[in-house]
Amino acid sequence: MTDSPSRVAVVTGAGRGIGAAVAARLAADGFAVGLLDLDEAGVKQGAEAIVAGGGKAVGVALDVSDAEQVEAAVTRVADELGPPVVLINNAGITRDNLIFKMTEQDWDSVLGVHLKGSFLMTRAVQKYMTQEKYGRIVNLSSTSALGNRGQVNYSAAKAGMQGFTKTLAIELGKFNVTANAIAPGFIATDMTAATAERIGMGFEDFKAAAASQIPVQRVGTPDDIAHLASFLVSEGAGFISGQVIYAAGGPKD
Repeated sequence: MTDSPSRVAVVTGAGRGIGAAVAARLAADGFAVGLLDLDEAGVKQGAEAIVAGGGKAVGVALDVSDAEQVEAAVTRVADELGPPVVLINNAGITRDNLIFKMTEQDWDSVLGVHLKGSFLMTRAVQKYMTQEKYGRIVNLSSTSALGNRGQVNYSAAKAGMQGFTKTLAIELGKFNVTANAIAPGFIATDMTAATAERIGMGFEDFKAAAASQIPVQRVGTPDDIAHLASFLVSEGAGFISGQVIYAAGGPKD
């Protein structure tokens, strides 16, 4: 359990995959958790599982790129659970294509969810953090920030998350708020399964091919990222801020 079990965390993209794993882990650590996602059924199911396990949680459906929905969702979490002082900006989508095939909508949608969504969520939650003089922000970047064929929009968004993180650390540090980014490598999720399907490859073969290029010889799991997020939001991580940590089974940067 965490030293302050009454603290409240908000996790976006919590309907499945990495977000769901992070939400479950933070609940196990003693946080009350607001699970946010466009997938209402997913976050309600996740919240119900946490409550059934003796924790506190609420699931809220929203589009993170919509300012009004963000403000309403954060207000609801604060009203029902208490002031949120931990924020995991995990919500994300892919619209992969080579640049000559990529549409403006593909670009705008990906940048809107990743970057605008993280901006709106952080702007809404930081007021509680600064009032409480305590906060932890973890933003999900990706090894794609270093460049990945067919993902010029996603790569730009994930690289942007890193600059966003470093500036948050500078601006909010005086309020005892840290901001760090996790940049996962290949993680076995519905999103990577969809990529395998898009390129016409079986998911098991896709994972095996990826694992062969990773020093630890396996692909990652959502729990791998949840463990790291758990540390970064802990009391013990208070002197770590503005960092980008690659969780990719080997060196990336």
